[in-house]
Amino acid sequence: MTRAIDYRDWHIPLRRGRITLRAARARLASVGAGPQAIPLMVRLMENPRYRVPGVTVFHGAVDLEQHDCIHLVLGRGLLPKDEAFTIGFTMGSTHKVSTTEEALFGFVSRYLYPEVYRFGDEELRIFRDAVKLGWISGCRPLDQVDFAPYLDLPLAQVRTEIGLERELILAYYRIEKRRYPNAPESQRLV
Repeated sequence: MTRAIDYRDWHIPLRRGRITLRAARARLASVGAGPQAIPLMVRLMENPRYRVPGVTVFHGAVDLEQHDCIHLVLGRGLLPKDEAFTIGFTMGSTHKVSTTEEALFGFVSRYLYPEVYRFGDEELRIFRDAVKLGWISGCRPLDQVDFAPYLDLPLAQVRTEIGLERELILAYYRIEKRRYPNAPESQRLV
């Protein structure tokens, strides 16, 4: 009998490049929260479906399916530091995030998000680092990537197709691992 994986343990690291995006999404779907389980405040801030027409509060907003694909191409799990990195890198990759927008998202994620989704000091630092890393990356803006054509490609090839620099990401992951020796999500990155 197969033991169900807890979402806290779920992770497909960057080094696992041979699994297809479709297979990785299926594994994530077995542990991830469905759209109905995401609190309204989080959906309002992060999902483009909740945007007021003509008003962009936070660049990089994506629906849950796209957000899951971004987790996979970045090699991140589902714990708070993983979320902070995934959101920050996505926002930064748009090349449209101002320091005010970055600070406002930091405030919302720290004080207005439901407790389980809140960012503490460490998550905020990772978020800010990831915004900068996404900005300097030469990858396509992740909020604009249609992942459907890539579903049957290995993750390594998807990363290449969207211009994600594996070595840049790994260099940051090594730094994060040193900074947070007691955080399982940081320790399993490399």
